[in-house]
Amino acid sequence: MTTYRSYFEVKKALQKKRTSCLEITQNYLNRISKSSNLNAFVEVYSDESLFQAKQVDKKISKGKAGKLAGLVFAIKDNICYKGHKVSAGSKILKGFESLFTATAVQKLLDQDAIIIGRLNCDEFGMGSANENTIYGAVKNPYNDSKVAGGSSGGSAAAVSAGLCLVALGSDTGGSIRQPASFCGIVGLKPTYSRVSRHGLIAYASSFDQIGPLANNVDDASLVLEVIAGADNFDSTVSRRKPENYSRANFDNKPKKIAYISECLDREGLDPEIKEFLKCKISQLKKKGHSVDPISLPELDLLVPVYYIISTAEASSNLARFDGVHYGYRSESAADLENTYINSRTEGFGEEVKRRIMLGTFVLSADYHDSYFTKAQKIRRLIQNKTKAMFEKYDFIISPTTPHTAFSIGKKHTNPTTMYLEDIFTVQANLAGNPAISLPLAKHSNGMPIGLQVMANNFKEGDMLSFSKYLSD
Repeated sequence: MTTYRSYFEVKKALQKKRTSCLEITQNYLNRISKSSNLNAFVEVYSDESLFQAKQVDKKISKGKAGKLAGLVFAIKDNICYKGHKVSAGSKILKGFESLFTATAVQKLLDQDAIIIGRLNCDEFGMGSANENTIYGAVKNPYNDSKVAGGSSGGSAAAVSAGLCLVALGSDTGGSIRQPASFCGIVGLKPTYSRVSRHGLIAYASSFDQIGPLANNVDDASLVLEVIAGADNFDSTVSRRKPENYSRANFDNKPKKIAYISECLDREGLDPEIKEFLKCKISQLKKKGHSVDPISLPELDLLVPVYYIISTAEASSNLARFDGVHYGYRSESAADLENTYINSRTEGFGEEVKRRIMLGTFVLSADYHDSYFTKAQKIRRLIQNKTKAMFEKYDFIISPTTPHTAFSIGKKHTNPTTMYLEDIFTVQANLAGNPAISLPLAKHSNGMPIGLQVMANNFKEGDMLSFSKYLSD
């Protein structure tokens, strides 16, 4: 049976009656079964997805199917789906079933997309390798000795390996784009507030954003078009009407493009990735676009600022997991204080506990001004500088990651090294801008290389049309 790599192929095959949603879904289920070594899925909705597929086939026969009929998708294990387990990769949420469905998921279901399962992820989205999880590390489809990236590693691996057509992930500091780069697919982080966060288990509320991972820009555009927009369940979501992202076409006018010189000159940037970016810059210039170096002296501050603010928010958000209300409760809990201490100690993984403690420290009375307040000031500086960049330029390009996917276990014991994985992605999160990772090259080691494109706030349409232009 054909493995479809785009929704256009699926739609065409369905229109010509060469296949059915039931056949497509069954094929994905077969592929998931054969690819269990990747450890991408933590739960597969076999019977449910087949039932959904039959219902969509009936709608197609009556001419009443939604715009995503036949699109098989999966969700990261920190996104809620009513009546189904959600754990955020954590023991603390063992056995918990969601009481409602995330808005982004519901919007896809309303357009007759078919949900096939939930995907492995770093615990509460805290990680860059998908090794911080109770379910074990996700393996990279290109080389199963390598990490898939994180925290949406299961989402990236599943799409890359052809286990679903599209996946939803979440991006707090690069958690969609970095694994997309490692696994050779498209990963899109929308503008903060473009997509409702209702039903996303919070890590850092001022950073978190749901977005799609797909094989191509067209599919990512279509999914964004469906999931974007206002939501009464999320007071932070923008009420600005989404564009028809799937119809965005490049206007062939020369663009003003920038690259941050400190990124290109950064020590530790893989020489082949550096050469790839320089070649891409040269190609763009030959096609008539202006490409200029710009300076961001604060580049080395981005990661520390991000980890101060995000861990502070995590400390607050994760206080609700206390062994009392729901989720894991320690068997040795004797009284209230004991319940809190033992349940959280046993229920959270090491990285989550590390970030909670760091966040609690920077929020403490003695250090609040020295760390948290100062970090917020620098964040505002980054936001203002990024805004000023987009007053002059249409796009900013950079490598998505400083290197290709690394070996499983290589960086797991060194948190500082792991945190620096976010060095090129985190600006978009601090400033709230949309950004996308595009699979545009291969390293001599056989692993994918991603190019990141960042645009001005709510300019996803322009960014996606330019991304299609780059991908052609």
